Parts: sequence; C-alpha cells; structure tokens
Amino acid sequence: MINHAYILQGEAGMGKKMIADTFAITVQCERGEEEPCMTCHSCKQALSGNQPDIRYLIPEKEGVIKVNEIREQVIGDVAIKPYSSPYKVYIIPDADTMNAAAQNALLKTLEEPPAYVIILLLCKNAELLLETIRSRCILLNIRPLTDEQVKTYLMQNMQIPDYKATICAAFARGSIGRAKMLLKNDDFEELRQETSQLLKSIPSMDIMEISEEIKRISGLSVGITEFLDYLYLWYRDILLCKATGKTEKLLHLEDRQMIGMIADRCSYESIAHVLAVIEETKARINANVNPDMALELLLLALKEN
Repeated sequence: MINHAYILQGEAGMGKKMIADTFAITVQCERGEEEPCMTCHSCKQALSGNQPDIRYLIPEKEGVIKVNEIREQVIGDVAIKPYSSPYKVYIIPDADTMNAAAQNALLKTLEEPPAYVIILLLCKNAELLLETIRSRCILLNIRPLTDEQVKTYLMQNMQIPDYKATICAAFARGSIGRAKMLLKNDDFEELRQETSQLLKSIPSMDIMEISEEIKRISGLSVGITEFLDYLYLWYRDILLCKATGKTEKLLHLEDRQMIGMIADRCSYESIAHVLAVIEETKARINANVNPDMALELLLLALKEN
C-alpha cells in the first residue's frame, strides 16, 4: 500500500533525491509493476524531466522555503487532478528548511490530502519538522552505503579505475554524492597533489612557507573540510604501514614509497597526535574559529611530527 506522505532523512549525497525520483517514476509507470519499465510514455517523460504529474518544489532562495512557495507550488496545485497518471507526486528537497509558516500551511494538505496526492519530504534532520508533520508521514532513514558499494558504483557507472575508486569510496563515507563531488572537475587530482606535496615539504618549511601553504589550502576548490578528511586518510595509510610494514592494503598505492618513509621516521604516538589534531582542526572550523589560525596549528603539528 502506498502512503500519501514520506520523509526521506539522510545526509547530503546519500541518495535521497535518487530514491525519490525512482519512487515517483515507479508509481507513475504505465505497467504498474514493482520496478519502472523505463520504456513507457510516462517513464520516458520522467527521464527527460517532463512528466507533468511529478512536481519538484523550487524555492526562490537557497536555504529557506517560504509559505508563499508552499502555497503556490503545492497547496494551490493539489486540487487539480493528475494530467495523465494515477498520482500527483510532489518532491520537496531540503524540506527541513521550511519556515514555520510554510510547515503549518503544508500541514493542512497532509491532514486531508486528495487520494491521488503523494508528498515526498527530503531532509537532513527530520527533527526540524513539526511533530504534527512527522506524525502524518512515514519516516525513511537513508543509511550510508558501504565503501565497497560506493567503489562498485564508481567503477561500473563512472568508469573510474580501481585505485581511484578505492580512495574516493573511503573518502565518501557512504555517500555517492560526496564521491562524485570529489571526482568532478579534477578535484580529486588537485586534492591528491596538494596533500602529497604538503607531506613532502612540511618538514623543511619555514613560517613564511607555512603561511603560503595555508593560502593554497584555503583556495582549494573542494574546501577545507574535504582537505582535512583526505589528509586523515593519508595518515590512516601511514599508521597502517607503520603497524604492518606492508603496503598492499594502502589506499594511496601510488605514493607507497613516501608513505613508507614517513612511517619509518614517525612514532605511533606522533601519528596518533596528528590524527587527533586533524579532528580538532575540523571541530574548530565547525565552531567558526578562524580557518587560517586552525590550519596554522595543524601545519605546525605536521612539521613537528
């Protein structure tokens, strides 16, 4: 039985939109089976973004959904019966950014929806939605994928070579979207080269060179948080090499020689200290500490390592 409203909760990049799209295509498929045929008129319309009974709410401003947008794009439209399908499906991305007035307006539709209406609320945090909205929806928590699932997806769907897919999967933390972001526009190679060069050069850097390095890190297209996550993976490899003396299971196989050299000169305590400082740096930046100051403390810890 199909419910009239669902909440899809999960972090960005976890596939909420892909699941919502697939669900919408399936319920509108003319064959009426458990999976969409992708060949009927409705499926072809949906794949081209022209299915008239699948509606996406598009806010005027990113970060907030206002009451007039709910009224115009949902409430004012639900009374009109489907154009050519059994249902009208409304997909609301970032539903947890609805302001209080928008949520209260939507609540009236959720309380007494027409039989043909399905509403999909996509959000990171369902707790930001009114309890009265949550109680009228089925909550679906979108869990992270395994590294192996992400790796397989990248290799099969994006033709990414094995070694690069392995690193991206480890970096992505279960998120296909996060993995795609890293691979886009040569971000992956930029991040790899910057991290590799930093680890080679940091022991001999002076204060002026550290300042220049901070500027380069701040200017990376992927962002500081992604750089810190990636640096953590390098030190994961260094620790693994230190503990086992082997390189076969390293993520960065192409840099195994440098990783081995760093592992030889570092103690377990110093590696653990760097990993802790990376986490502290992320926490400082998330707490709105000046990023340059946080990065300076990190680079000084790397230099002392």
